[in-house]
Amino acid sequence: MSDVPCSIEAALKVIGNKWSFFILRELYDEKKRFNELSRLINGISPTALTKSLRHLENEGMINRTIIPTVPVTVEYSVTEKGESFHKIIKEMKKWGKEWSAK
Repeated sequence: MSDVPCSIEAALKVIGNKWSFFILRELYDEKKRFNELSRLINGISPTALTKSLRHLENEGMINRTIIPTVPVTVEYSVTEKGESFHKIIKEMKKWGKEWSAK
């Protein structure tokens, strides 16, 4: 085996886990708050959502914006790096639709 890192493995490290795909899917429409994401992503726990959001933020895929209200409002949005992944998710959806019933 080569010591050269696999680019697919590198991409998967950036994404992190399965929840990241769903988070990004929701954020491609518009910025959202934590509770909105929690309601929209079926089956995700608050812990998994928090962990995935932090991971995506650390990887530069999403922005976390704190709005100084009472209580504080936090919004998440996709970065340019995250947006560049959008076409990949679209292709995965297309592939899943075509092959999931076969």
